[in-house]
Amino acid sequence: MALAFPFIEVSIDTSALLPAVQRAPGVLAIVGDAAGTAPANVPIPVATLADAVPLFNQLNAGVPNPESLLYKGLKAAFLQDPGPSKIYAVKLNAGDWSAALASLEAADDVTFVALAGSPVKSGAGSPNAPITALKSHCENQSAAGNKRIGVAHVDTTIVRSNTYAADVIALTTPLKSDSGRMVMVAARGAEEQPGVAGEVSSAAAAAIAGLPVATSIVLKKVRGFAMPLGKQYGPGEISALATDGILPVIDPALIAGESLHFAEGTTYTTDATLKYVDLVRLLDDVEFRLKAGLIGMIGDARITRSGLADIIRRAEGILGVVQLEGGITDYAVTIPVHLALSRPEASRSPTEVQEINTARSERLVDMIVSIVIGPAVHRLRIALQPRF
Repeated sequence: MALAFPFIEVSIDTSALLPAVQRAPGVLAIVGDAAGTAPANVPIPVATLADAVPLFNQLNAGVPNPESLLYKGLKAAFLQDPGPSKIYAVKLNAGDWSAALASLEAADDVTFVALAGSPVKSGAGSPNAPITALKSHCENQSAAGNKRIGVAHVDTTIVRSNTYAADVIALTTPLKSDSGRMVMVAARGAEEQPGVAGEVSSAAAAAIAGLPVATSIVLKKVRGFAMPLGKQYGPGEISALATDGILPVIDPALIAGESLHFAEGTTYTTDATLKYVDLVRLLDDVEFRLKAGLIGMIGDARITRSGLADIIRRAEGILGVVQLEGGITDYAVTIPVHLALSRPEASRSPTEVQEINTARSERLVDMIVSIVIGPAVHRLRIALQPRF
């Protein structure tokens, strides 16, 4: 029989077992027009393409007839290898892109957003209003703490001309993001099958989302559509588009086989400090890890030498994991008030005393985190020196 021992009481504190919040860096949301049984303006996680068939299509004998634009976007996303860690689909309601995008505000794990069947194009009225709404959504949500990147593409039906690159640049320039929150892809003539336009934005967004955050997207594969040889880009067009920050999709002669790749790795931005997609993704990831890893110390850690030392150790542990994953090469964590508290009280300067008093009265601690990034090589200059 079980015996009770009242001599020693043990209480179990499980607070140290609480795991830190994890955020998958490759979660994609695709918004588009669709039929089917899914409600409009509701983000629906889609685990397999088969699940999406009745949700986003009108069916005839169990087969999509026709395939909706949203379903085509999902189909292109699922073709990527590696692919996103999670995919949401949002059914558009009567062309109201702003309302559909607003429904994603509560989905705080989304890191990429694409619009199915809505390329950047010319025309009367406001043909690019959906992309403008996408840009505003990603910028506003990122500023609010939900970091995400919008992926758009240039109309694939714009024909080759002597002014193609200049025309495309003029068309897309108003959509540049001031905070590195847009990616613009160009894939002239892209088609899912002959006569059917390819869903470039969804494919590109899924291809980028499937990569580790610190991996450059330059020369990485994108699947889900083909580009007829006669419509592919020439060297001058590639250079002009890439210089502006647009990502041309190319079939490089120096890579074996017939496959399509991103010809650059940049965001579509006016901010040169946020020029590269992998840089923006890495900074987003590190920021989230620090917030999620340190929030458990709010309300418990004290503004004392030992209390602030614990915060520093926790931050260093978080950054150490990022370093092991190869995202950064070095890091340093500094809390100025901790340095002041480390000095004997009698030897503190008036400035240090004031710094300690202010931190304690405001209950506010400033921490400086410095990380050293080892970026990927995007250009290689070779000096070939032949001799006899």
